Amino acid sequence: MKKFLSLLMLLTMFSMSVSAQQVYIELRQKARKAAENPESTDMVRQFSQFKLDALDYMAMKMREEMPDSSASYLDRQAFALHNFMNLYMQALLDNRNQPAAFQVKIIKLFMDASYSNPLFNDPDKELSLAYYSNGKSLTRFSLDTDWQRAVLAANSQLKNIK
Repeated sequence: MKKFLSLLMLLTMFSMSVSAQQVYIELRQKARKAAENPESTDMVRQFSQFKLDALDYMAMKMREEMPDSSASYLDRQAFALHNFMNLYMQALLDNRNQPAAFQVKIIKLFMDASYSNPLFNDPDKELSLAYYSNGKSLTRFSLDTDWQRAVLAANSQLKNIK
């Protein structure tokens, strides 16, 4: 299953054009479309709204704090965010029959991976931790996240938890 998911992610990456910010733009458009679709489930809308907000936050902060960064860096962060969210969903699905305490442990693992890997060290905690602090959100992650490091951290911790 892991090999299949890796192959699927690799094929998705190759199917996208390599022009500047193409990955970011594609993922943002898909997230916006799903978030605004009235036929989407509540879970899909929440996940998509988080992706949309995280992508917008990332682009805004990169313009402010990393104006010399390349478009490919934004694409890599966007793709890592996509992978992080997919890993999170897969972990939730794989453990849906586990006791509630174990499921909470999985959620906290992802929360910690996000919170512990800041990209900008944003002092505006009200904004950067808006989702993280919201107990009703399915996506309790920090917007200020280095998604490349966070997905590696989450993946590593998942292997240790099982």
